[in-house]
Parts: sequence; structure tokens; C-alpha cells
Amino acid sequence: MGRTSFTIGLVAALSACGGGGSSSPGPIGGGGTPTPTPTTSACSLANRQQFVRNVLNEWYLFPDELDTSVNPASFSDVQSYIDALVAPARASSKDRFFTFITSIAEENAFFESGSSAGFGIRLGYDTSANRVFVIEAFEGAPGLPAGFDRGVELLSVGTSAATLQTISSLMASGGPQAVINALGPSTVGLTRVFSIRETNGTTRQVSVTKAEFELDPVSNRYGAKVINDGGKLVGYLNLRTFISTADPDLRAAFNSFRTQGVTEVIVDFRYNGGGLVSTAELMGDLLGAANVGQVFSFTTLRASKASENETDLFGAQPEAIAATKIAFIGRGGTASASELVTNAFIPYLNNNMALVGANTFGKPVGQFGFDLTACDDRLRAVTFKTENANRQGEYFTGLASVVPNTCRANDDISVQLGDPAEASIAVALDFLAGRSCTPIAGTTGVQGAQAVAPARILLQPDSPTPAQREVPGLF
Repeated sequence: MGRTSFTIGLVAALSACGGGGSSSPGPIGGGGTPTPTPTTSACSLANRQQFVRNVLNEWYLFPDELDTSVNPASFSDVQSYIDALVAPARASSKDRFFTFITSIAEENAFFESGSSAGFGIRLGYDTSANRVFVIEAFEGAPGLPAGFDRGVELLSVGTSAATLQTISSLMASGGPQAVINALGPSTVGLTRVFSIRETNGTTRQVSVTKAEFELDPVSNRYGAKVINDGGKLVGYLNLRTFISTADPDLRAAFNSFRTQGVTEVIVDFRYNGGGLVSTAELMGDLLGAANVGQVFSFTTLRASKASENETDLFGAQPEAIAATKIAFIGRGGTASASELVTNAFIPYLNNNMALVGANTFGKPVGQFGFDLTACDDRLRAVTFKTENANRQGEYFTGLASVVPNTCRANDDISVQLGDPAEASIAVALDFLAGRSCTPIAGTTGVQGAQAVAPARILLQPDSPTPAQREVPGLF
């Protein structure tokens, strides 16, 4: 069970992004061809539940918070049984739906190539006005060439021009889930008609058909660039998700930073829900040339599995830079692997690093995958916690309380990601330049809600696909 198989991706329920809760991951989606669970005796509900119980009894990180008294016969599906087993850990905020059952085929397709099916857009909604916006669009997917890009507003949606329903009426009648239902499942070939308002104010109608596409983890439009800030060169990197195809993009980005002499960096994790630990380790190496041989992170399992514990050291990479100052941009959808990378640099950068934007989700634990291959079942069970070199890792309430500096900033969707004029990037540049900022609520000594308007939440289904878990808001 090598490190490359670890995944600490965000369970991207609404609660992960500041909204309501969810307990059923669900097998909806494209991005691979999942095998329907066979109806043989080997894949009976009782056998699948027993598989889950056996794994959790042996591997679950919090064995004392596992309710093995629950009767499996009281549950009609595997996920609800899992939820009951881990309910005590959930009540103490240690497992907020991080343990779940998913499809082996779907998850492999996403982690290996970023494969998914949909429009290829990330959506968010404003809690105050019940409006839905595109906050990111992915290259190679059908949405972007149809005119969907950051800042575009969805006004109505339907299966045809004659069945359009306004977003406002959907939100009023059923909240975000009504909009999600209207968008339809992640099925290749499914078409929806939209009325949209572009960033210049133009309103038009457009039809878009869902297709399978491979998500580029570092956008070729704005994912990696060097910003000239008053004569000082600052590296900017926006990583969408930690999947294996990110590795060459990360190496290319940091090689560019290195050849241009960049030592101060903005790392934009604002929508990054996590992913593979192996990619997080590589990113740490690429930022930490000055820390080679020192501790990047500790991975610790339950006492009975202590033989599986690991200490990961910063490794030498030819493309690496010795970052002297880093501004990490994060928000409520920032979780897991992105939090791991941020936390790892606290012992080394101290006051030369900051969290910019808003508080993060708070997920210092990760999962192993356990496969019941014949049933296309993969149990993602919380099995380990991660800590930095100072053994800090209890940030279940988010990173704002542990990062040395925090700077509150809006997520300005009227400006493209990577633009130094965008609100969070502008504040990040201020921090790197030594200018003052307003701390994020949740920071030690900072009181009050400190609303960051507009209060935009990533739109997330009750039953996210594997891709939606790692890329919250993806449709």
C-alpha cells in the first residue's frame, strides 16, 4: 500500500463549502465505465456491509469512535451503514463524511487522467441573492467554447428552450439542489439549454451537451505565470486538483520560476479539494529546495497499524526553487492535500508565509482505498493523520488558526484567475510586499464573523462523483 495510493481528497459535500450536509456519495457520473454492482451472492448488500465493517474494524483511525453496535440489517444501502458506523467520529468533527464507498473505475479514471463527464464548468451561488455563477471553466470541455467562463451568470436552465426554468425560481422552490437536479446527471450526450448573462452584460441563449473530458490540473490559460510586481518577479501557480497528471505541469511551472530567479510565490488553492499525497509531496519538493532532507510531513495510523507510519522528507528535484516567502490562497473548499502542503511549510517559513482569502475546510486526515473488486466497490476509509515537522496537525477547524499570518480577501469572479488585479491575488501581492492586511476570522485573537461579500458557496450535489469530490463545484 504505497504512498502513491494515498488520497486525502475532500469529501465535497455542501458542508465542505459552507452549506448544508450530505451523506451519500453516490455512483453518478462519467469519467470511466463503472461496472454495476453484480447481484450475485458475493455482492449482496449483507456481504458488502460485512466487507466495510471488517475494514473499519481493522484500519479506522479512530477505533474508539466506531459504533459497531449498529445493526446492518437496519440499512438499505452501504453508505448509510458506513455513516452509522462512523457517527461518533463525525459528531466530534473528526470524520465529516470522509469515509465513503465509491466506484473503482470512476475513481481510477479521475486520478489517472482527470477524466470526467459534464459541461466542464465550476459553479458557485451567492447565498444572499440566490444567483448562480460560473467561477471557473475547464479547457477541452464543452462549456468554455460555448461561452461559459469565470463571471458568467446562469439565468435559467431547461431540457429545451420551451422548458426553461429561472435559477431564481429553482432556488426559491428547492434551493441549490433544485438547480443541481435541473442540470442533470453526469451523462455523456445529455443536453441542457441555458439563458446566460455574460460579463459584459449581454444576455443570450445557448445549448450545451455534456461530454467526457480530461481536466487539466494546471490551466494553460492562467495556471502558471510570473507576475512583475513593481520590478519584483513573483511566481503564481493555480493548482486545481492533486492528480498524477499534475506532475509534469508542476515541474514545468517551477522550472520556469527557477530559471527566472523567482523565490516568492503565490500558491492558489482556493478551490482545491485535495487528491493524491504523492502529488502533494512533489509540490512540497518543488517549493522547498532549501529543506531537502528535512521533514515534510508525518503520516500516522492507529496504534495497531504503527508499522505503516511514515516520515516523508523533502526530496531534491531539478526544477525546485528555494521559496523564501509564500502566500497560499484558500477558501472553504480548500482541503486535504492543499492543506497538507500549506501546513508543511509553517515550521520553515514562519512569518514569511500567509493564508490569503478565507479559512479553509479543515481536514488533517486521509484515506486508504480498500477494494472489493468484483463489486466495483472502493471503500475510502479514514486511516491516517498528517502532521508537519513540528507535529502540528489538529486543524479540524481550518488553517486560519495555525498559519502564522492570515489576510482576508474576496474571491472576485469579475476578474480572471491569475490576474494581479483579482482581489485575492492583489492581497497576496500586498503580503509578499510587506504591506498590512486584515486577518481572517478564526485567527487567534480575531473575533467576529467578518463577512466576505459576496458569500459564494460552491454548488455541490448531495451525491458527488469522484471528480466532484476532488474538484468541488464541477458540472
